[in-house]
Amino acid sequence: MSLLKLLPTFLLTSTIVAQPALALPPPEDQPEEVLRTEVITEARSPVDGKPLTAREYAELQAREEAARENLATVSPEVRRVVNLLRLRRTIRTFFPFLIR
Repeated sequence: MSLLKLLPTFLLTSTIVAQPALALPPPEDQPEEVLRTEVITEARSPVDGKPLTAREYAELQAREEAARENLATVSPEVRRVVNLLRLRRTIRTFFPFLIR
């Protein structure tokens, strides 16, 4: 192959490589380090997605925590039955022929 045939390819490649890189973000874009230090004072409700202030969001979380605590109280009889069923399932895993 002659050098005259390779010359256009070389010139085209060298002009593409010689272009300056434009990889920097625009100057008005805030760095991630600055965004991480910002305090978020607005939130959205997990229930309906409406915007909430920080105070309303804290109250909503407190109400949800209280509701979870109320659900966690189970009568001792129900707790005993659930524990027995778990024990039965565990025993059945190792000895399937004992419990039918």
